[in-house]
Amino acid sequence: FSITWYEKLRKLDYIMLFAIIALTCMSLLTLAGAANDYGVRYFNVQLAASCLGLVAMIVISTIDYEKIADMFSVHLFIISVFVLAITLVIGTDNGSGNKNWIEIPGFPVSIQPSEFVKVVYILTFSKHISIVKDKINKLSSLLQLGAHAGIVIGLILLQGDLGSALVYMFMTAAMLFCAGLSLWYFIGAFAAIFAAAPFLWKILKQYQKDRILAGFWPETDPRDKGFQALMSKNAIAAGATTVTLCDTAGSFLPEEFADFICRVVEYQKVPYAHTDFIFAITGEKFGFFGAFFVVMMLAVLVVRALILAHKMQGSAASYMCVGFAAVIIAQSLENIGIL
Repeated sequence: FSITWYEKLRKLDYIMLFAIIALTCMSLLTLAGAANDYGVRYFNVQLAASCLGLVAMIVISTIDYEKIADMFSVHLFIISVFVLAITLVIGTDNGSGNKNWIEIPGFPVSIQPSEFVKVVYILTFSKHISIVKDKINKLSSLLQLGAHAGIVIGLILLQGDLGSALVYMFMTAAMLFCAGLSLWYFIGAFAAIFAAAPFLWKILKQYQKDRILAGFWPETDPRDKGFQALMSKNAIAAGATTVTLCDTAGSFLPEEFADFICRVVEYQKVPYAHTDFIFAITGEKFGFFGAFFVVMMLAVLVVRALILAHKMQGSAASYMCVGFAAVIIAQSLENIGIL
């Protein structure tokens, strides 16, 4: 609260702000186009979440997050661990097979605590790195950072949420790399993972193994585990290079013309397409250019975050920016790359 609103507005990264608003609008347009098949509930939820997110962004922009990290990083870490631990007790699978959701009594919604903890983890881990950055390659420092990351990631793995755990691992590695951790540690970690891979595979649950195999080779199980990925590819292919707002065209165009420009859509055959496979609907609805626009806006967020990280090099804020960029990269690779 030490500077005026005018100074805050002047220092905003308007390129990043544009990308965020553009992606938000694209998500709303995509869900609006899919309303005929999924109803308006998901659009309404997304609209409400977008409004809350914009309000939260404004509020958070007035807070000195580095001071928050200085004063409350330990408290926030303890709270995040408690939230993840309690999820193991009262959490539900929400149809995903993972015990990583909490239902809100009296409301028709559920929350995924690991998504909220992700923000806190970036803040607390960045602060931890800034404290030990001058001796980050010492074994004692690395063990402390490993315990910090291991507790959080371990709890997420116990929930069965391998996808989120991989995102946490990636952003942890990215922040450590930018903090100057020796490449020999990364080489040793990759060698250990490679050597342990056969044993790790054995302890995975069967549905996790099936998802991994179907993700790389969906053709091996086209009627079950690979069905969603295959139909998502078909939906994207159906989008071609044109914009196909078939569900809304009839409301403002003559019937004959609407019938002419609309084609048979594929996305309604994709199970849970409104969740991790939302990119399939975007590709079908808006074609190549719409899908390319989404990827470009995500790339803008990553590049701008890394530019900011470079400007604040060596500070906790720098590692926060790197963590944010890593989340965008990892989740985009998971959710778009699996199609």
